[in-house]
This record gives sequence, C-alpha cells and structure tokens, in this order.
Amino acid sequence: MSMVFRFRMLSDENDNFVRDYEVLYDTTLLEFHHFILETLEYEPCMASFFTADALWEKQREFTLMTMGDGEYEDMPQSMEEVTLGQILHHIRDRLIYLFDMFGNRAYYLELTGVYRADPEGVYPREIFAREEAPDQYDPSKNRPSEEGAEGSIFDQMMDEFNDFEGDDNYDDEY
Repeated sequence: MSMVFRFRMLSDENDNFVRDYEVLYDTTLLEFHHFILETLEYEPCMASFFTADALWEKQREFTLMTMGDGEYEDMPQSMEEVTLGQILHHIRDRLIYLFDMFGNRAYYLELTGVYRADPEGVYPREIFAREEAPDQYDPSKNRPSEEGAEGSIFDQMMDEFNDFEGDDNYDDEY
C-alpha cells in the first residue's frame, strides 16, 4: 500500500493564498513541479526546490537540470532523480519552491500529514484552494485591490508608514 504526503503551500505575497496537496511519497520532484505549475496555471519555467529548516532557511537544492557530473558533493541534484520520500521524513518537514529565479519569488510547502493512499484515489491532487495564485511574472499585480481584499500583512503595515511620506512639517525640538 502506497503512502500519501499532504502539503500546505503558502505565499509570502498574499497571506490569504493557500493550497493543500496530496502527493504520493514516491513522486519525483520533477513530477511535483509540473503538478504545481498545472494547478497554479503557470507556464513552464525554470524552478528549484530547496529543503528548508524550521526558520525557512534554504538547505539542499534540487534543480530542473543536472548541474555537473557528480564531481562535487554539494552540487544540486536533478528534480528528476529525487522522490519526495527520499528527502522528507517527518511531519513539519519543509520545502521552498522557487519559481522565479531572478525575482527570488517562492512558495513555502510544509508536510502536514502522511496517510495511506486511497486505492481509488488519483494522485497528485489539490484538496483545498483559497485565493488566486500570485501572478507568475509581475509581482506588482499581487497587491490587494482597494475594494477591501486583504493581502499581505507586511504590505498593510507598510501602507501605514506611507501616510507620513512627504510630510516634512515636523519639529525636531521639543
């Protein structure tokens, strides 16, 4: 009987964006990459997966293409050569999916559960989705609209500081 990994995927560009996926443990990172692109309705792109620690610091990298001939121990492995089950071993293990190499934009995936596969289930599958995915190419399109849509808490906090922009009428002396 096969095992299924359940992931929660978040974006730092929109705090309301959430995706929950169920993926067989023996799925390659390349297959997972293609599935993510499909569910987000993104075009094919250069991307990397990274394992991450509890603070979301990048660790091992896995790339679309083979990087070298295995000559160096710390060279990234190809997504095609690695399955999820080979790199994830515990609940709360984390992956960073870097989909915009130049803009350093990424999604954050956390392993939230491990289950027996439903013999009649089709995997991988998206089991929960909230909010549209951030625009693949233009991060400025990811700002919340003025109609009350909530976006990133960071953006909301920074908007408060913009209230003082251009206000030079303050007195330095008390």
